[in-house]
Amino acid sequence: EGLFWETLNAAGVLQVPLAISIWDDGFGISVPNELQTTKASISKLLAGFAPADGQKGVDIYVGKGWDYLGLCDLYAGAIPKVRKDHAPALFHISDMTQPQGHSTSGSHERYKSPERLRFETEGDPIARMRTWMLAQELAGSADLDAWEAEDRKAVEDIRAAAWELYQTPLRLEHGRLVALLERARDEAPNAGIESLLEEIRQTGELSRRLVVATARRALLLVRGDDGGAKRELATFVAEQRAANDVRFNSHLQSGSVHSPARIEPTDPVFSDASETVDGRVVLVRCFDANLARDPRIHIIGEDIGKLGDVNLVFEGLQAKHGPLRLTDTGIREATIMGQGIGAALRGLRPIVDIQYVDYLLYALELASDDLATLRFRTAGAQQAPVVIRTKGHRLQGIWHTGSPMGVILNALRGIHVAVPRNMVQAAGFYNTFLRGDDPALVIEVLNGYRFKEKLPDNIGEFTLPLGVPEVIREGSDITLVTYGALCRIALEACTTLAELGISVEVIDVRTLLPFDVAHSIAGSVKRTGALVVLDEDVPGGASAYLLQQILEGQRAYEHIDVSPRTLTAKPNRTGVGQDSDYFTKPNREDIVDAVYGLMRERDPRAWPGLGTADD
Repeated sequence: EGLFWETLNAAGVLQVPLAISIWDDGFGISVPNELQTTKASISKLLAGFAPADGQKGVDIYVGKGWDYLGLCDLYAGAIPKVRKDHAPALFHISDMTQPQGHSTSGSHERYKSPERLRFETEGDPIARMRTWMLAQELAGSADLDAWEAEDRKAVEDIRAAAWELYQTPLRLEHGRLVALLERARDEAPNAGIESLLEEIRQTGELSRRLVVATARRALLLVRGDDGGAKRELATFVAEQRAANDVRFNSHLQSGSVHSPARIEPTDPVFSDASETVDGRVVLVRCFDANLARDPRIHIIGEDIGKLGDVNLVFEGLQAKHGPLRLTDTGIREATIMGQGIGAALRGLRPIVDIQYVDYLLYALELASDDLATLRFRTAGAQQAPVVIRTKGHRLQGIWHTGSPMGVILNALRGIHVAVPRNMVQAAGFYNTFLRGDDPALVIEVLNGYRFKEKLPDNIGEFTLPLGVPEVIREGSDITLVTYGALCRIALEACTTLAELGISVEVIDVRTLLPFDVAHSIAGSVKRTGALVVLDEDVPGGASAYLLQQILEGQRAYEHIDVSPRTLTAKPNRTGVGQDSDYFTKPNREDIVDAVYGLMRERDPRAWPGLGTADD
């Protein structure tokens, strides 16, 4: 698959001391090698990676899975070279067996020939190892039988002990529930409770699911009772759900004092001496200050070193800090992400640069499966505070104009997501994340690098809080919620709306994960009674998330007196040219029409129709 080839190529280019073993049984699930791999052999296919003509590459080794002595010689000779010379190696070990097939649902009797099925038994490396040991008189048959029996018993004892350790607290929870159900039955005879008692007493295998589900079903049965059993049962359910929430749903993000969510915000400082510069220069100074502050910080990505990034946000920094601190890579987003994860696991502070947010899709599997879930998968034992830098939103061209925020929000829970409207805001988030212990994604506004901004005097020191929206224009009639590039366009539209007598409060959410932790947006909706969500994603993308958070999570539906409205991009991508941009993404006039339409919905007499189809 793609990640394999990208990894092998990157290892060869970087000369990573990586040893990859491919255990080849001749099939990929049920599909034979000739339908999987060119030349039906991964080692033959990869021959071009081998060093040649004085050029370094990936050493290729071939062995047989049943050949114990051959494998000893193969690995004993190759691994020291991997370690000493930092030379990547690939081991293709063929003639492997799979005695029970790929899985219980993929029985190999359905696709293997009788001859191959015999080989699964006769060629079994474990069986051949035994035959070799007997032939070499390293042990007798009785000795091997005794050792196998002893080892089997040891493993089974360990399994039984582990199961008992798991079941003991469950028996206590089970017993407590039985007592509660008996009390409920005694207080108010109930055939349903009696049935639940019989069911839970006869269960053969305990589980927390069984205990909690039974207790919740019992609560429904005693809902009309007023006795103490009902109260104790409700307390039991609450306690169990809280405990299991910690057991199964905790450690999504850091809870330590170093969490970026706990970093005290420090305001940017401006003075009469503060320069007015291009937005990109704000980032140059921010990254320069952070590279000087913390020697663990390094940046890897395409075009970020010698070129200084296609938008010059790293201009001159490689010459100043060196190629190990700002490292150019090939076009390979997935392994850029992988390098960042590995470096962060070892205690470094990587910034991985994904040139455009559309290209994050190439790295999404690693970001989602490996980075976002790391702390959760290890119950808080491991962390990888990778900072992912990218940019997007308002750009023209089908493969560069996506704002796949819905994809990101659904795939990257466990990673903080910041969507700053300008480069000063972006710098503040970088300063926060580079001091925290969680992974984060910062999506800059691509067309904002040439906009003029004031450069804070404390460019490498000020920090922004997470989950704290900012009101960038106060208003009393409508609450408009947005982020990123649309903040500027929304403010332009509000100038026109103000001339019409409509007062709009514009809120920049600033971070999508976390989102408005203090529920300040609901407070704004309470004052205005109306909500518009403005988004560059497709219909139902990030706007659906925003509505869920505001209307349901913050209960803002209690305060609206007119239907909430979303204004998004069209379902398709944006083509090349200003016209395509205008007609596929929300523009100034779209915003004016949407807000005016809400005012007209409130009071048609005060706000006459515009003569459009929407009227």
